[in-house]
Amino acid sequence: MVSRTRRIKVWYEEHERHISTVSLIGGFLFDSFALERIDSLAVNGWLILNLVLVVVCIILINREDNIGHKHDVWKHFWLFNIMQFGFGAVLGGSFRFYLRSGTISGSWPFLLILLASLLANEFLRKHYIRLVFRLGFLYLSFFVLSIFMLPLIFHRIGALIFVLSGLVSLALFRVFMGLLKKFGKERSHQNVRKVWLSVFSIFFLINILYFTNLIPPIPLSLKDAGIYHSIALDSSGNYRVSEEVKIGLSKYLQWRQKIHLLPGEPLYAYAAIFSPGSLNTEIVHEWQEKNEFGEWVTATRIPLLLSGGRAEGFRTYSTKFSLTPGEWQVNVETSRGQLIGRIKFEIIETDISPALNTLVKD
Repeated sequence: MVSRTRRIKVWYEEHERHISTVSLIGGFLFDSFALERIDSLAVNGWLILNLVLVVVCIILINREDNIGHKHDVWKHFWLFNIMQFGFGAVLGGSFRFYLRSGTISGSWPFLLILLASLLANEFLRKHYIRLVFRLGFLYLSFFVLSIFMLPLIFHRIGALIFVLSGLVSLALFRVFMGLLKKFGKERSHQNVRKVWLSVFSIFFLINILYFTNLIPPIPLSLKDAGIYHSIALDSSGNYRVSEEVKIGLSKYLQWRQKIHLLPGEPLYAYAAIFSPGSLNTEIVHEWQEKNEFGEWVTATRIPLLLSGGRAEGFRTYSTKFSLTPGEWQVNVETSRGQLIGRIKFEIIETDISPALNTLVKD
């Protein structure tokens, strides 16, 4: 009669990949919904803790694989699934913050990474292949966290901070490889060469994404935005804005604002942008019009100053005159062109002033 422990071991070995996939997705979903402010000490401590647990688990799993001892099924179960949950937590937290800091165009790499991780769990069976993938994923986690933690430390964003983030991630990974060799008994030079090839491939790919503005300007994030007929600062320090009254289902079905505008009247682009405390920088409102060929043409770029520290976001606005009927958008960007958010609207010329509501932006 097969013992209970033996049955559990057999069942776990048959379903190991599926269980690890559930752990990865669980960590991803937990941090995707649970984490709030990017500059919170608790949030950053949680992400660092998960990354430390991942490092420890990888070293211990690799040690078990390389010393040739028979696996303790429960030890392997906990190490492997804590590692997967930690990877998912770092990825989920990063995805949430990157999605807040831009549009989906800035976050699709994380969806591809998650998909690649799931496929690797299901199909990669050889130890050295899984090791190379696992360590490549670890390096990516180092790089991703460095990208948004260094601006919090230095209170700056920009190319110099990004380059420094890459160097820090490489240094951290070099330290890890030393620990893996010493405590994880990793002696295969073939594995090490393939790992570093993977690491430098990721390093150059992330740099390409950054310098082509496909990575959003984390830790900045757009909290509120809209196009209004008027904006005024009241005695309480709040902005009072006038927007068109939406009738019936139009308030729910419009994916682009429709603005009825009298000839010669201006419009105002309002944006509230979160920036961590002491991180002051410059942003740009880029007003663009779609021409007859369907191309977006820049009408004007308006630089604005941004101050950090306000939880609801630093409030600012720009004004545009000489507007023509048609499709428009305002890109809220950093000074080097990284997209924080976008406001789309359509101007419809009218001879009758539209009915307006007054909203308070506090």
